[in-house]
Amino acid sequence: MATIKGIKNLLFDQGGVIVDIERDRCLDELRRLGMEAPEKFVGLYKQDGPFFALENGDINLDEFHQALRPFMPPGVTDEQMDYAFSSFIVGIPLHRLQALRELRKRYKTYILSNTNPLMFEGVIARAFALEGLDVNAYFDGITVSYLAHSNKPDRKIFDYAVETMGIKPKETLFFDDGQENLDAAAELGFKTALVEPGCEFIDIINQLEQAQ
Repeated sequence: MATIKGIKNLLFDQGGVIVDIERDRCLDELRRLGMEAPEKFVGLYKQDGPFFALENGDINLDEFHQALRPFMPPGVTDEQMDYAFSSFIVGIPLHRLQALRELRKRYKTYILSNTNPLMFEGVIARAFALEGLDVNAYFDGITVSYLAHSNKPDRKIFDYAVETMGIKPKETLFFDDGQENLDAAAELGFKTALVEPGCEFIDIINQLEQAQ
Protein backbone atom coordinates (compact mmCIF):
# COMPACT_ATOMS: atom_id res chain seq x y z
CA MET A 1 0.00 0.00 0.00
CA ALA A 2 1.27 3.45 -0.93
CA THR A 3 1.73 6.16 1.66
CA ILE A 4 0.35 9.69 1.53
CA LYS A 5 3.15 11.04 3.74
CA GLY A 6 5.19 13.63 1.87
CA ILE A 7 2.75 13.65 -1.07
CA LYS A 8 2.01 17.07 -2.53
CA ASN A 9 0.71 16.02 -5.94
CA LEU A 10 -1.99 13.61 -7.11
CA LEU A 11 -1.49 12.40 -10.69
CA PHE A 12 -4.45 10.68 -12.33
CA ASP A 13 -4.90 8.46 -15.32
CA GLN A 14 -8.26 9.18 -16.94
CA GLY A 15 -9.92 6.07 -18.34
CA GLY A 16 -10.90 3.60 -15.63
CA VAL A 17 -9.90 6.03 -12.87
CA ILE A 18 -11.82 9.27 -13.44
CA VAL A 19 -13.67 8.52 -16.67
CA ASP A 20 -15.86 5.45 -17.00
CA ILE A 21 -15.01 3.51 -20.16
CA GLU A 22 -16.51 0.57 -22.01
CA ARG A 23 -14.30 -0.96 -24.69
CA ASP A 24 -16.94 -3.45 -25.84
CA ARG A 25 -19.35 -0.64 -26.69
CA CYS A 26 -16.72 0.87 -28.98
CA LEU A 27 -15.97 -2.49 -30.60
CA ASP A 28 -19.66 -3.10 -31.22
CA GLU A 29 -20.06 0.29 -32.89
CA LEU A 30 -17.04 -0.28 -35.13
CA ARG A 31 -18.35 -3.70 -36.12
CA ARG A 32 -21.74 -2.16 -36.87
CA LEU A 33 -20.00 0.13 -39.36
CA GLY A 34 -18.50 -2.93 -41.02
CA MET A 35 -14.99 -2.96 -39.56
CA GLU A 36 -13.65 -6.48 -39.20
CA ALA A 37 -11.82 -7.51 -35.99
CA PRO A 38 -11.63 -4.03 -34.37
CA GLU A 39 -10.28 -5.72 -31.24
CA LYS A 40 -6.94 -5.94 -33.06
CA PHE A 41 -6.73 -2.15 -32.99
CA VAL A 42 -8.65 -0.97 -29.93
CA GLY A 43 -7.28 -2.12 -26.57
CA LEU A 44 -8.27 -1.34 -23.01
CA TYR A 45 -4.93 0.28 -22.12
CA LYS A 46 -3.26 0.88 -25.47
CA GLN A 47 -4.25 1.13 -29.12
CA ASP A 48 -2.73 -0.12 -32.38
CA GLY A 49 -2.63 0.96 -36.03
CA PRO A 50 -4.33 4.27 -36.87
CA PHE A 51 -5.81 4.43 -33.37
CA PHE A 52 -2.35 4.32 -31.80
CA ALA A 53 -0.97 6.82 -34.31
CA LEU A 54 -3.71 9.30 -33.35
CA GLU A 55 -3.15 8.69 -29.64
CA ASN A 56 0.60 9.13 -30.05
CA GLY A 57 0.21 12.41 -31.95
CA ASP A 58 1.76 10.96 -35.11
CA ILE A 59 -1.27 11.86 -37.25
CA ASN A 60 -4.05 14.44 -37.03
CA LEU A 61 -7.75 13.70 -37.13
CA ASP A 62 -8.06 14.08 -40.91
CA GLU A 63 -5.15 11.70 -41.40
CA PHE A 64 -6.77 9.29 -38.94
CA HIS A 65 -9.94 9.21 -41.03
CA GLN A 66 -7.94 8.50 -44.16
CA ALA A 67 -5.90 5.78 -42.46
CA LEU A 68 -9.05 4.12 -41.10
CA ARG A 69 -10.98 4.21 -44.37
CA PRO A 70 -9.36 1.07 -45.89
CA PHE A 71 -10.75 -0.90 -42.94
CA MET A 72 -14.29 0.43 -43.51
CA PRO A 73 -16.88 -0.29 -46.23
CA PRO A 74 -17.51 2.46 -48.81
CA GLY A 75 -19.84 5.19 -47.67
CA VAL A 76 -18.88 5.29 -43.99
CA THR A 77 -18.51 8.95 -43.01
CA ASP A 78 -15.92 10.64 -40.81
CA GLU A 79 -18.67 11.47 -38.34
CA GLN A 80 -19.72 7.82 -38.08
CA MET A 81 -16.14 6.74 -37.40
CA ASP A 82 -15.75 9.46 -34.78
CA TYR A 83 -18.97 8.45 -33.04
CA ALA A 84 -17.99 4.78 -32.99
CA PHE A 85 -14.53 5.43 -31.53
CA SER A 86 -15.84 7.99 -29.02
CA SER A 87 -18.39 5.47 -27.72
CA PHE A 88 -15.45 4.04 -25.74
CA ILE A 89 -16.18 6.86 -23.25
CA VAL A 90 -19.18 6.44 -20.96
CA GLY A 91 -18.82 9.59 -18.84
CA ILE A 92 -17.77 10.93 -15.44
CA PRO A 93 -20.00 10.51 -12.38
CA LEU A 94 -20.73 13.77 -10.60
CA HIS A 95 -19.27 12.53 -7.32
CA ARG A 96 -15.82 12.14 -8.91
CA LEU A 97 -15.83 15.71 -10.16
CA GLN A 98 -16.84 16.89 -6.70
CA ALA A 99 -14.07 14.77 -5.16
CA LEU A 100 -11.48 16.31 -7.48
CA ARG A 101 -12.52 19.84 -6.50
CA GLU A 102 -12.24 18.95 -2.82
CA LEU A 103 -8.82 17.35 -3.31
CA ARG A 104 -7.48 20.53 -4.93
CA LYS A 105 -7.89 22.21 -1.53
CA ARG A 106 -5.22 19.86 -0.10
CA TYR A 107 -3.09 18.78 -3.07
CA LYS A 108 -2.02 19.77 -6.54
CA THR A 109 -3.91 17.59 -9.03
CA TYR A 110 -2.77 16.50 -12.48
CA ILE A 111 -3.71 14.27 -15.43
CA LEU A 112 -1.40 11.80 -17.19
CA SER A 113 -3.40 10.05 -19.88
CA ASN A 114 -3.05 8.01 -23.04
CA THR A 115 -5.75 9.68 -25.11
CA ASN A 116 -6.42 11.35 -28.44
CA PRO A 117 -7.74 14.73 -29.59
CA LEU A 118 -11.05 13.27 -30.78
CA MET A 119 -11.94 12.06 -27.30
CA PHE A 120 -10.11 14.52 -25.05
CA GLU A 121 -11.33 17.61 -26.88
CA GLY A 122 -14.75 16.10 -27.56
CA VAL A 123 -16.64 13.61 -25.44
CA ILE A 124 -14.26 13.85 -22.45
CA ALA A 125 -14.37 17.66 -22.47
CA ARG A 126 -18.18 17.46 -22.44
CA ALA A 127 -18.05 14.99 -19.54
CA PHE A 128 -15.93 17.38 -17.49
CA ALA A 129 -18.48 20.14 -18.18
CA LEU A 130 -21.15 18.37 -16.09
CA GLU A 131 -20.89 21.01 -13.35
CA GLY A 132 -20.68 23.88 -15.82
CA LEU A 133 -16.86 24.01 -15.52
CA ASP A 134 -14.11 22.78 -17.79
CA VAL A 135 -11.26 20.33 -17.25
CA ASN A 136 -8.90 23.08 -16.09
CA ALA A 137 -11.12 23.71 -13.08
CA TYR A 138 -10.16 20.30 -11.72
CA PHE A 139 -6.44 20.09 -12.46
CA ASP A 140 -3.27 22.12 -12.05
CA GLY A 141 -1.68 20.53 -15.10
CA ILE A 142 -2.44 18.07 -17.90
CA THR A 143 -0.25 15.66 -19.86
CA VAL A 144 -1.87 13.81 -22.75
CA SER A 145 -0.14 11.33 -25.02
CA TYR A 146 -0.99 12.98 -28.33
CA LEU A 147 0.81 16.17 -27.27
CA ALA A 148 3.67 14.36 -25.51
CA HIS A 149 4.12 12.08 -28.57
CA SER A 150 4.49 9.16 -26.22
CA ASN A 151 2.25 6.60 -24.53
CA LYS A 152 2.38 5.01 -21.11
CA PRO A 153 4.23 2.94 -20.04
CA ASP A 154 7.04 4.57 -22.09
CA ARG A 155 9.35 6.58 -19.84
CA LYS A 156 9.21 9.51 -22.27
CA ILE A 157 5.67 10.51 -21.28
CA PHE A 158 6.55 10.47 -17.57
CA ASP A 159 9.63 12.62 -18.22
CA TYR A 160 7.45 14.97 -20.29
CA ALA A 161 4.98 15.25 -17.40
CA VAL A 162 7.71 15.99 -14.86
CA GLU A 163 9.27 18.65 -17.06
CA THR A 164 6.16 20.42 -18.33
CA MET A 165 4.12 20.28 -15.12
CA GLY A 166 7.01 20.88 -12.72
CA ILE A 167 6.31 17.96 -10.41
CA LYS A 168 8.72 15.80 -8.45
CA PRO A 169 8.09 12.03 -8.64
CA LYS A 170 8.86 11.44 -4.95
CA GLU A 171 6.16 13.99 -4.01
CA THR A 172 3.59 12.56 -6.42
CA LEU A 173 1.07 9.74 -6.01
CA PHE A 174 0.05 8.27 -9.37
CA PHE A 175 -3.32 6.54 -9.83
CA ASP A 176 -3.81 4.15 -12.75
CA ASP A 177 -5.90 1.09 -13.53
CA GLY A 178 -3.02 -0.63 -15.36
CA GLN A 179 -0.29 -2.29 -13.32
CA GLU A 180 2.24 -2.00 -16.16
CA ASN A 181 1.86 1.78 -16.09
CA LEU A 182 2.26 1.86 -12.32
CA ASP A 183 5.40 -0.28 -12.49
CA ALA A 184 6.93 2.11 -15.03
CA ALA A 185 6.11 5.10 -12.81
CA ALA A 186 7.49 3.42 -9.70
CA GLU A 187 10.83 2.85 -11.43
CA LEU A 188 11.07 6.62 -11.86
CA GLY A 189 10.35 7.32 -8.19
CA PHE A 190 6.61 7.96 -8.24
CA LYS A 191 4.42 6.60 -5.47
CA THR A 192 1.64 4.54 -7.03
CA ALA A 193 -1.88 3.25 -6.37
CA LEU A 194 -3.84 0.74 -8.42
CA VAL A 195 -7.48 1.66 -9.05
CA GLU A 196 -9.18 -1.68 -9.56
CA PRO A 197 -12.62 -2.14 -11.16
CA GLY A 198 -15.34 -0.99 -8.77
CA CYS A 199 -12.85 1.02 -6.69
CA GLU A 200 -12.92 4.81 -6.28
CA PHE A 201 -9.74 6.86 -6.09
CA ILE A 202 -11.21 9.01 -3.33
CA ASP A 203 -11.67 5.92 -1.14
CA ILE A 204 -7.99 5.05 -1.62
CA ILE A 205 -6.96 8.59 -0.65
CA ASN A 206 -9.24 8.63 2.39
CA GLN A 207 -7.78 5.31 3.54
CA LEU A 208 -4.23 6.56 3.13
CA GLU A 209 -4.95 9.83 4.95
CA GLN A 210 -6.57 7.97 7.85
CA ALA A 211 -3.56 5.64 8.10
CA GLN A 212 -1.09 8.49 8.62
